[in-house]
Amino acid sequence: MRLKGRIIGLGLSGSHCTYDEVIPHIDVLQREGAQVLAVLSFAASQTTTRFTSGEALVTRLREATGFEPIVDMLGAEPLGQRKTLDAFVVAPCTGNTLAKLANAINDSPVLMAAKGTLRNLRPVVLAISTNDALGANAVNIACLLQRKHVYFVPFGQDNPDEKPTSCVADMNLLADTVVEALEGRQLQPVLIQRAWRPVR
Repeated sequence: MRLKGRIIGLGLSGSHCTYDEVIPHIDVLQREGAQVLAVLSFAASQTTTRFTSGEALVTRLREATGFEPIVDMLGAEPLGQRKTLDAFVVAPCTGNTLAKLANAINDSPVLMAAKGTLRNLRPVVLAISTNDALGANAVNIACLLQRKHVYFVPFGQDNPDEKPTSCVADMNLLADTVVEALEGRQLQPVLIQRAWRPVR
């Protein structure tokens, strides 16, 4: 078990259509020996979409992790103060969250947990899911690619015919990326040809 004894934070931001690709990997992390604590952005915990409701998402994460998900700033702030997390994964990481992290903006529980993890010089792993990765957010990806203690789950275009600037991480590489990040290494290659998915 490559993550035995590790506490891994899992931050979910508002890419609602990607949750079903992310949540099964809680079990993967647990089978690697990790304890997983979920942290939700306000968009994730307070929004009802055709994919799920915030309430249903909280319930699903509680059942998957065995812990109450963190949904507010007061719950997220102590994670950094107490050095709770060995690593923090943002999956899915929206373009909004990506841009804010690149520019040191802290206005959600996910960003608070990421900030606290970086404060402790521990890895933050980003699994992007954004329609403008190769557009307006390209500059923020470039900024974070060179930032110390920040790592990316390998990503690629998910539907270049219909959404040519959109990229999504390959969530099947999430656990491998975390393992490498804890050793101070970026899983390679970062840019991949990923499986296409329909516009949702």
